[in-house]
Amino acid sequence: MTEPLVRRRSPWLAARVFAVRSETSVARTIVLDVPGWPGHEAGQHVDVKLTAPDGYSAYRSYSIAAPPSGERIELTVQRVIDGEVSPYLVDELLPTDELEVRGPVGGWFTWRAAETAPVVLVAGGSGIVPLMAMLRERARVGSTAPFTLVYSVRGPADVYYEAELAASDVPVRLLYTRAGTSTRPAGRITAADLPDTTGARVFVCGPTGFVETVADLLLARGQDPASIRTERFGPTGG
Repeated sequence: MTEPLVRRRSPWLAARVFAVRSETSVARTIVLDVPGWPGHEAGQHVDVKLTAPDGYSAYRSYSIAAPPSGERIELTVQRVIDGEVSPYLVDELLPTDELEVRGPVGGWFTWRAAETAPVVLVAGGSGIVPLMAMLRERARVGSTAPFTLVYSVRGPADVYYEAELAASDVPVRLLYTRAGTSTRPAGRITAADLPDTTGARVFVCGPTGFVETVADLLLARGQDPASIRTERFGPTGG
């Protein structure tokens, strides 16, 4: 008789905060040193656990914002109103503080350096985080795969990694939903905002409604469903 397949989760690992830096008024990047970290691929995420003095614990999942770098990982976290975990990570966590992480998690929503096909990244809000890991991995390995980023946020103050994106050799299309510009009125993403995706792998990440809208736009123009990778998020208690 064949033994049933048992999927074992990775163990929780102790992590120490190496540095923190603000991205926006409600988002922060956290750099962690994680002894025993097994490595990860661009696009994966981790579980982060906080434990109170009374033993109560809560954990949430966060995308990894940077490519592999030994036993160091970077997360960018957005504060969720009334959340259990994100307000502490964004407002209170300090260098040398400790927490626990588990991962990496996920393997379908990833980009690998050996891939040479064109890539179109489409981000809504904090959905930029795993896509930024892909952009950074491309730069790290010196890949010549053509990349384009479409990034939708409420307004200029909500852009993560602003200086780094401005200095990138990758074309970046910024879309503002609440603030118009001289070239585009404020509004949600439309078919006209998406570049040519013929022959490209498309990664879409953001709130559920945003991801579904983009996927529908891509399918309506004839994009091969097998070439679309999506990752969405919604209310989780933060």
